[in-house]
Amino acid sequence: MLQKPSNMAPRLATEKPITVAILAMGGQGGGVLSDWIVDLAEAGGWVAQSTSVPGVAQRTGATIYYIEMLPPKDAKPPVLSLMPTPGDVDVVLAAEFMEAGRAMLRGLVTPERTTLIASSHRSYAVTEKEKPGDGTGDPAVVVEATGVSAKRAIVFDMQSLAEANGSVVSAAMFGALASAEVLPFPRSAFETAIRAGGKGVEASLRAFAAAYDRAREPAGKAPSQQLPAKLLPPLPASDPHPGLNRLLDRIRAGYPQPVQPMLFAGVKRLLDYQDVAYANEYLDKVEAAHRLDAAGGGARRGFAFTAEVAKYLAVAMAYDDVIRVADLKTRASRFERVRKEIGVKSDQIVYTTEYMHPRMEEVAGTMPAALGRWLEDSPRLFGTLDKMINKGRRVRTGTVGWYLMLHMLAGTKRFRRRTLRHAREIEHIDRWLDLAGKVIAADYELAVEVVSCRRLVKGYSDTHARGHSKFDKVIGQVSRLQGRADGASWLNRLRRAALLDEEGKALDGALQTIDSIYGDKAAA
Repeated sequence: MLQKPSNMAPRLATEKPITVAILAMGGQGGGVLSDWIVDLAEAGGWVAQSTSVPGVAQRTGATIYYIEMLPPKDAKPPVLSLMPTPGDVDVVLAAEFMEAGRAMLRGLVTPERTTLIASSHRSYAVTEKEKPGDGTGDPAVVVEATGVSAKRAIVFDMQSLAEANGSVVSAAMFGALASAEVLPFPRSAFETAIRAGGKGVEASLRAFAAAYDRAREPAGKAPSQQLPAKLLPPLPASDPHPGLNRLLDRIRAGYPQPVQPMLFAGVKRLLDYQDVAYANEYLDKVEAAHRLDAAGGGARRGFAFTAEVAKYLAVAMAYDDVIRVADLKTRASRFERVRKEIGVKSDQIVYTTEYMHPRMEEVAGTMPAALGRWLEDSPRLFGTLDKMINKGRRVRTGTVGWYLMLHMLAGTKRFRRRTLRHAREIEHIDRWLDLAGKVIAADYELAVEVVSCRRLVKGYSDTHARGHSKFDKVIGQVSRLQGRADGASWLNRLRRAALLDEEGKALDGALQTIDSIYGDKAAA
């Protein structure tokens, strides 16, 4: 075996490079930021290399852009790594607050070495949004970890700052990086790298400068708690809509002040969803519930039962059907919101592509009740039609043909009350309210929980079907929980378990626990 002479000089440089990891999702300019840093280093005579590890950004996490840089020495090429190594990263830039937390979990942020630069805003991941309940991560955990995991942390809302200057978060992060002085380059070199990019230069420089100055201010407090509870505004004195004015008068005259804001929110929702008559129908149902509430001692409980009915009945009556979906997707306000979110200029054209996957069940649901039931009772015909309809479609709502089709479908809402879907929704609502009304006389808290269980039913198509299934499982336990001191508490646990996952595994486990405590059969 040949031995290398001991006096042979190494052919590769072994100095340790400066390492930078960038965590950014689609549309946040992570690639641009990476290019700026590489250009910055190379313009200073350094050797730099960048790589990226895709994270299927919007689905499972951010893409990680990784950069290593070091000055040349004796004309020897350096050894540079392709991926960040836990415990070996000098700077971590996170374009979203939870991505900073994920960087800590991966071990990229260490107290001996790492400067963490992160935007404190939230861009919710699909894994957070897909939960039936509240699946949002707790920023307080990240705040606490930041204090012990990073050598130094620069955290503020870079997204809002960038938007205020007409740019994207990457420009603000670059400004914060320059201000941190963790790279051996002057501010002017950073600005030169931006100018060399040639696109959106002025806006990027404004965001860079604003972030540079902001990062030099005393460290502010990063978000440490979840979003504040929603507060409904008080009833207005009047409203320009004459029908809504009449509804306002009815709310003031017939209901206690604590529930009036929720009722007003409900009638506005149903007026937008259908019409004044439908909003009055909603108030009729709430009025019946309020009478039961008053008779059951609701006054000393702040009319909690009425408030819950006002909230969840409005949601239930404004159920998502294909008519509603078509209405929302063709509204001018939606097109304007999309244009604003993506920063479209006045001379640019935007086409929005929607993904729709209708089933024959939705089609039958929009038909007159008798015709829809006849189709469902004809399995061979129903199955044949389903094969033709049940397929995914990409709908470009900005084109004349698709827009007109959805617009005409949205216009059929005047016939909604005659449809099979409406008949079934109202039947289900009436059974739910009837059950709550029977329970309230004996167990007020349990009745309130029965009303709250309606939160499980949401969405349309498969999502709606799964929600209905969970609702039926939870409500099916009411009979066995009535008369028990902890009945309301158990129903609350079941509801929360049903919201933990889409498949209902947590709910099935909770139901097994009840079976083990109370027996396998519900009380008669």
